[in-house]
Amino acid sequence: MDTSELLKKVRKIEIKTKGLSKQIFSGEYHSAFKGRGMSFSEVRSYQYGDDVRNIDWNVTARTGEPHVKIFEEERELTVMLLIDVSQSAYFGTVNQFKQSIITEICAVLSFSAIQNNDKVGVIFFTSKIEKFIPPKKGRQHILRIIRELIDFHPEDRSTGLGEALGYFTNVVKKRSICFILSDFMTRSYETPLRIAARRHDIVGVHLYDPKEQTLPNMGLVHARDAETGELTWLDTSSAFLRKRYTSWFDENLRYFKTTFAKSGLDTVSICTDENYVTSLLTFFKKRGR
Repeated sequence: MDTSELLKKVRKIEIKTKGLSKQIFSGEYHSAFKGRGMSFSEVRSYQYGDDVRNIDWNVTARTGEPHVKIFEEERELTVMLLIDVSQSAYFGTVNQFKQSIITEICAVLSFSAIQNNDKVGVIFFTSKIEKFIPPKKGRQHILRIIRELIDFHPEDRSTGLGEALGYFTNVVKKRSICFILSDFMTRSYETPLRIAARRHDIVGVHLYDPKEQTLPNMGLVHARDAETGELTWLDTSSAFLRKRYTSWFDENLRYFKTTFAKSGLDTVSICTDENYVTSLLTFFKKRGR
């Protein structure tokens, strides 16, 4: 993609997603995530009504009078976007590829974050770490992220979320809000997810195409596996094949939801034929209660 075309696409996404962020998501983002990170501020004398669980026993013993620890909302959060750039993310049969929706969602989240004075960082992953963009603030930083999302060319094709989570845990030491954007067509990430969840607040954003959920009856089809590149003939008129296909999707979805739930983490599923704005807004409002 040439530079001028790329800049036009970046600008178009900026106008659309920045507007959405200002009008809709910024306040919902704040209520959903701000206040969940608390840091120690000071110690003061105990007052009637203070939570006894916050008593500082060391200071109390030293002074002979009860003192409590005071915490305040962390003014600055770090938002990390773990983005699946494997070949299956470039599938789409409705209006746009999953990757196009991922790009817009990432832009909305990023603009919402910087409007709340938070930093944003990105990890692009396939079966390996493709690129790490350290957390920073500012419009230029967000535009760089959008440029990468539009024009990124991964070295690998397949998906490996476990390695991405392990890398994330190692490089991001400060507690962060982490959004994982993927179709989650992978398994074996339960342990690294549980480890990452000990420090970070993680949200799984599941993107899928309706044709991945239900295989249509189109007769004999020459199909290519997006992640392996393997070509094969599929007899989509076979009810048995279509049932197996749906079962495979359902099993992956069940594993995704169950694995996140075991670690006490939130998830949201968004289909490419749905309005992601409505889905995200519903999720934010539910979480912010």
